Amino acid sequence: MPDAPRPPEDLDLRLVRAFTVVAGHRHFGRAAADLHLTQSSLSRQIGRLEQQVGARLLDRTPQGTRLTEAGEVFLPLATSLLRTAGQATASARAAARPTRIVVGYICNLTLAPAVRDLRRRHPDAEVRILHLGWREPRAALLDHRVDAVLARLPFPTDGLHVTVLYDEPRALLVRADHHLAGKEAVTLDDIAGEPIPRVPDPDPDWNAFWRADPRPDGSAAPDGPLIEESEDKLELVAGGQAVLIVPVGAAVRGLRSDLTTVPLEGVAPSQVVLATRAGDRSRLVAAFRRSAEAHLTGPATTPPDP
Repeated sequence: MPDAPRPPEDLDLRLVRAFTVVAGHRHFGRAAADLHLTQSSLSRQIGRLEQQVGARLLDRTPQGTRLTEAGEVFLPLATSLLRTAGQATASARAAARPTRIVVGYICNLTLAPAVRDLRRRHPDAEVRILHLGWREPRAALLDHRVDAVLARLPFPTDGLHVTVLYDEPRALLVRADHHLAGKEAVTLDDIAGEPIPRVPDPDPDWNAFWRADPRPDGSAAPDGPLIEESEDKLELVAGGQAVLIVPVGAAVRGLRSDLTTVPLEGVAPSQVVLATRAGDRSRLVAAFRRSAEAHLTGPATTPPDP
């Protein structure tokens, strides 16, 4: 009877991480400096990993380092392995420290009433808050950087539990001397020819909602300038290069004198939500959800702290 095949040797995650750093730099010297290792030590680590895997993963060339065919296959799996290991560690630490919660929020949303209520009801809990970019809510939750996020739909929600807190009407942000400024309200027909800023690699649902693209008649929203940072949008509007569809909660907070808003009619409101990881059984997460539902019931109308 033939011998049963031997199981593969357990991978050393330190070696896997070293490989991903070399693959990222495509250079042993730069990778060694990044890892605070000597090149010879890093070479030995890669050699041990290749022995564990049973295949050569990297080749050195006069131009630097390149992935072998096996290395090209191994790299995305190695990256996923490290990410999963990090998430497992974070989950275990969170379970071991049930008195700590990190709550994220995006620009122009206010956590304070819910955070105050949670601290009042759980005075021994450590409650931290973290500002997030508008693209980050789902990633920050799944990476365990935060345990709950106050954000606006739409954003990808697979793997999340989402609680809608309130609806928030939308408005049009224009420069103060724009021909639509001062109107009681405007519709999408009024801005049919107005360019709206674009973002790189937009989520289709986000693009459809915040650029109203396509319009109800099927036409495309006029393309405005491409922007990387949220702050750039205000400068483009103030410069007369674009108009912007915004939530009322953002429109009433800290606006500049050269900008104004007009109610936008005929469009669905934005929804402000609290998102958490699906299946998270933390008592503090559940408690914060109750605080948010009780105290975050509409857009704040006071300006943000300086």
